[in-house]
Amino acid sequence: MAQTLYDPAIALSRFGLGATALGVGAVGDARAVLQSEIAQGPPQPQNLDATPNLLSALYAYQKEKRQARQAANAGDANGPKKPGRDDNPIRPAALAEIAARFDGTVKSPVIGFNERMAQFWANHFAVSTKKDQALAITAGSFEREAIRPHVFGRFSDLLLAVETHPAMLLYLDNTTSIGPDSPAARRGKGGGKGGGKRGLNENLAREIMELHTLGVGSGYTQTDVTTFAKVITGWSVARDNERDGTPPGTFIFRRYAHEPGAQTILGKRYAQDGMDQGKAVLLDLARHPATAQHIATKLARAFVADDPPPALVTRLRETFRRSDGDLAEVSRVLIEAPESWSPQRAKMRSPLEYTCALIRATDIAPKPQAIEAALNAMGQPFWQPAGPNGYPDAVAAWNSPEGMATRMDVANSYADMLARRRPDADARVLAQSLFGPQLSAATARAVARAETQPQGLALLFMSPEFMRR
Repeated sequence: MAQTLYDPAIALSRFGLGATALGVGAVGDARAVLQSEIAQGPPQPQNLDATPNLLSALYAYQKEKRQARQAANAGDANGPKKPGRDDNPIRPAALAEIAARFDGTVKSPVIGFNERMAQFWANHFAVSTKKDQALAITAGSFEREAIRPHVFGRFSDLLLAVETHPAMLLYLDNTTSIGPDSPAARRGKGGGKGGGKRGLNENLAREIMELHTLGVGSGYTQTDVTTFAKVITGWSVARDNERDGTPPGTFIFRRYAHEPGAQTILGKRYAQDGMDQGKAVLLDLARHPATAQHIATKLARAFVADDPPPALVTRLRETFRRSDGDLAEVSRVLIEAPESWSPQRAKMRSPLEYTCALIRATDIAPKPQAIEAALNAMGQPFWQPAGPNGYPDAVAAWNSPEGMATRMDVANSYADMLARRRPDADARVLAQSLFGPQLSAATARAVARAETQPQGLALLFMSPEFMRR
């Protein structure tokens, strides 16, 4: 058997986004490329609006609609008119975000490990555009601002950036949470103008412990969740008329909604220190042994196998703890592990990963609306997981008859586009270029026996080498 450690074909499949149209030979020294991508960090989409600008535009649009509705109800024919459909800022912003992501996918470094890591953490800290209009316009900026800058930094910095970002605070309803003994509660007021039910909301605290850090069954109690929810009361998002002049769409700490007093979480007492009380809890959660185990297991499961090798999980966990959550160090252990270089393709590409691989292999970048439609059809709408636990990464989640039928439709569409663009495209040559020594004899025969050029390309795009990693 040919040597597989640092095999470029495996690197592209296991850690990256698939080979580009230049082929597996363009990688060169796979180990060096992976290390360089860790040093570079993930590509950062350019020329897109920041969260405050996006939310300010949304607030202005919503205000115009309210004023128009009030004028209509009052019978004021000369009042402000209802803004048109084209005035809604959400759709243009969403399409621009999708276009920027997939433009980056095509132009990302040779392997694309840094982009894959950005996708992993965006799914770990999932939000959904289905929540409401605010999430529909900020899911992309959330990824750009809170996740991508920290993908290979300290986990504690990533965690703080995520949990204080307006998108996460809005998604998990912390903007409506008020401490039971806070000044706001004593006055009978809600936690700001975000709407929603008055009182303590535990959503963010629960998901931080259950999904973002410690993991299920790690020893925390319902009392810990409730207490933590009190600690982060007051963490909110500024609206467009804050008395202290805080710019709309930015993080704001509402002291009047914050629960006063010291709090005890996981046996440790945290003194009352305003927002710093919550930051101290987050730092301890980031450094907790259960968090190291949870993150190590998720990484090994996402990149290597649904049932990850225990020895690999242990090395990742211990590196996480020893390095104080240095994600670059953890990533280096992952790419150096012999278990990571098994030629067996134990994982199934998600629809997002499959789309990235198609775009890179064909050098075709469809319009964002077409990408969006394909992802919807394959069951992974962009930034729309069913819940805060994100999209599944197990093989069974994507390897269904319905899923395969939909992928066949997508594969046929890319095969047709490539055949029209490049009438000389030969599926046999492309297969060898994309997979090199990892191309199986069965796939090579199937592609060679195709009756037409598009059929050969479609068979290639539906091959185990293309769909699995």
